[in-house]
Amino acid sequence: MKSVKVVVVGAGVVGLSTAVCIAEALPFCSVTLLADKFSPNTTSDVAAGIMFAAQFPDVPQEQQKNWYKDTFDHLLKIAESKQSPEAGVMLFSGYQIFKEVPVQKKPIWAEFVFGFRLMSDRELERFPDHKFGQAFTTIKCECTSYLPWLEKRFRKAGGMVEQRKVNSLEELSGSYDIIVNCSGLGSKTLVDDSQVYSVRGQVLSVQAPWLKNFIRDGDGKTYIFPGIHSVTIGGTRQDDDWRMEVSKEDTEGILQRCCRLEPSLSKAKILHEWVGLRPSRKNPRVEREEVPMHGRKVPVVHNYGHGGYGVTLAWGTALDALGLVRQCLHEMLPQARL
Repeated sequence: MKSVKVVVVGAGVVGLSTAVCIAEALPFCSVTLLADKFSPNTTSDVAAGIMFAAQFPDVPQEQQKNWYKDTFDHLLKIAESKQSPEAGVMLFSGYQIFKEVPVQKKPIWAEFVFGFRLMSDRELERFPDHKFGQAFTTIKCECTSYLPWLEKRFRKAGGMVEQRKVNSLEELSGSYDIIVNCSGLGSKTLVDDSQVYSVRGQVLSVQAPWLKNFIRDGDGKTYIFPGIHSVTIGGTRQDDDWRMEVSKEDTEGILQRCCRLEPSLSKAKILHEWVGLRPSRKNPRVEREEVPMHGRKVPVVHNYGHGGYGVTLAWGTALDALGLVRQCLHEMLPQARL
């Protein structure tokens, strides 16, 4: 009999990764995943899904590197397996280019991707507006395939899924022993976190099967990412913008910028236009607290605020969240072998 009831709130890439980690590592726990939106209607479904990270100011660099490495290793194992097509995870190569030479020529994640090197002058000739570039092979994770695959893995581990809107953590305290909050933007109201803000992203899916290599401008706003079925081009980074409607002006801007980098895109057919709101925060919140609810202190583990790097860091922060759940269990069940 499963003695401890754990609930994970949120079914984006962070929530599903966390739910899978807990369900697989702690089989004596009953794990339920609660969310009002599931794939294909989550913010993660809009993500371009490239393994690429920025640095957060107040998170130890070693911890950030671990988050990246753990996620890269997890996705690499899938990319090299027969499950790669179903999971939508694959290796792909390309360039990141800069209009000005960056202060940090070699990012902290360079040691984990394959073949990282600086671009040659000859390679940069095709990008006359850019002075510096990096070439490497990384991983692309297409969440419209990956999230359903993760959910199937979660159910296989004994996890239960329920679609419903959670208005407050208090409403869960009577039914669950540990609450894991992966609600992304929802944390702004769910746990009254004023540090959470939206960064609006608009992307296009186009038909351009001749493109094989990714191109990403170092400003983070312009990118071309070939995928299994189509090419994702983008994008926008609009702070505190909550509009979910597709903007014609943004579409035109994206096409103009991407065609400047890759002129052949002018011949590509537009298949779809999407908008997603990145759940951003100065630093991701991966921590635990005891919250008074209905006369008792309920352990709450938080894992949210990844911004545009959810796919990149999800498995790494999920493993940290699992560690925090283990800590809660040690205090609740001191004799248990965890």
